[in-house]
Amino acid sequence: MKLLRFGPPGQERPGILDAEGRIRDLSAHVDDLAGEVLTPEGLARIAALDPATLPLAEGAARIGPCVGRVGKFICIGLNYADHAAETGAAIPDEPIVFAKWTSAICGPDDDVEIPRGSTKTDWEVELGVVIGKGGRYIDEAEALSHVAGYCVINDVSEREWQLERGGSWDKGKGHDTHGPIGPWLVTPDEAGDVHDLKMWLEVDGRRYQDGSTATMIFKVPEIIAYVSRFLSLQPGDVISTGTPPGVGLGQKPPVFLKGGEVMRLGIEGLGEQTQKVVQA
Repeated sequence: MKLLRFGPPGQERPGILDAEGRIRDLSAHVDDLAGEVLTPEGLARIAALDPATLPLAEGAARIGPCVGRVGKFICIGLNYADHAAETGAAIPDEPIVFAKWTSAICGPDDDVEIPRGSTKTDWEVELGVVIGKGGRYIDEAEALSHVAGYCVINDVSEREWQLERGGSWDKGKGHDTHGPIGPWLVTPDEAGDVHDLKMWLEVDGRRYQDGSTATMIFKVPEIIAYVSRFLSLQPGDVISTGTPPGVGLGQKPPVFLKGGEVMRLGIEGLGEQTQKVVQA
């Protein structure tokens, strides 16, 4: 299934794409794509519905973040061997874990802000993993059974604040609008081999990132198992799993967003995002 949320910010309704790619309204059956709705039991109830019997969404509805009421927005840094190489960083021995604040989350086509005083705002196309079954100390062999689905994430980053302002990555990662998620939450049965998906990002038509999830250092099951040693995972938590090469920081000389640009990015089978860059 390809699930989504549509409508004005803060008033999104749950939906599903039908066989013709049209949005069907799920709100008569679930209140949101959040929490218990994302558990295996909740998704099974949605899967039992015939999309053709659901009302069509009317008009050109805004697409919101594909998950609502996200409890935790967890990120993995330097998780692509070729991205680590472009930044001059050593291959990590274990996953680098940091957080984006949930207030950073926005829709896949919403504007992205340049924070006040920023000179080094950057882009990162990433594979997102949405937790469906919570747990702690999850066994790696069972980890994929905890996944509700996958999505596209742009891990927008302010590099000065991330790397030059006291050693905490978090302060450069959590600005409002710096976490576009969606357009769809694609369930595992439709996502295919998530460790062999093409992914890309363009700024004003120039392709900077052109990679594949195949170069991930730590794969999805290992990430879930690892993170669950340090904190419990709940339905609706989001894990962003790292980016391939081609970020602005890795250009020679570096290239950063100034405002006025348009970013387009996507992952094979998981959809595309388009964001205009604006000044805060």
